[in-house]
Amino acid sequence: MIGSATYGQITRKLAAGLLSVLFASASVVWATHEVDHRFTIEGFVCRDNRQPVAGTQVMAKDTRVSVGANVLTDDRGYYKVTLHLHNDNKGDPILVTAQGVEQRITAQFDVKDIQSERKVAVNFGTGCETASDKPPAWFYYGAGAVVVAGVGFALMGKRKKHPRGGKGKNR
Repeated sequence: MIGSATYGQITRKLAAGLLSVLFASASVVWATHEVDHRFTIEGFVCRDNRQPVAGTQVMAKDTRVSVGANVLTDDRGYYKVTLHLHNDNKGDPILVTAQGVEQRITAQFDVKDIQSERKVAVNFGTGCETASDKPPAWFYYGAGAVVVAGVGFALMGKRKKHPRGGKGKNR
């Protein structure tokens, strides 16, 4: 016993604290903007031989209001850029660039739909969108964290309990 708390109580509090930090940080990442203020551009960057280009910069910019963002592609050549656009930005010209190639699109969405994700796919190169058959790296890290937490809780539940009352008493 440490102070007035047992080892199990301390372990449970540490595990709960760790999980709350993980979930709090995840909510910060996903809460970039309300769904009706987000416009997401996602896709893949590939070479002509259908090979994904990892670590390349992709820039997306609303050219009417100078709102933009830069991201890097992952090992599958996948990228996802989220712009903060409002209803009055519907129809704005969006410039998306990767590896010196520019693509121009228009921000199209239903202004009355405040629940559905506003997004569009923009790919650079050919054929790499088929690389989407495997989950992104963050999926594996998240799954690993869940497994570690589950094993930790299982081990805490299997701790050997000592009978009360001292030596020599049978139960």
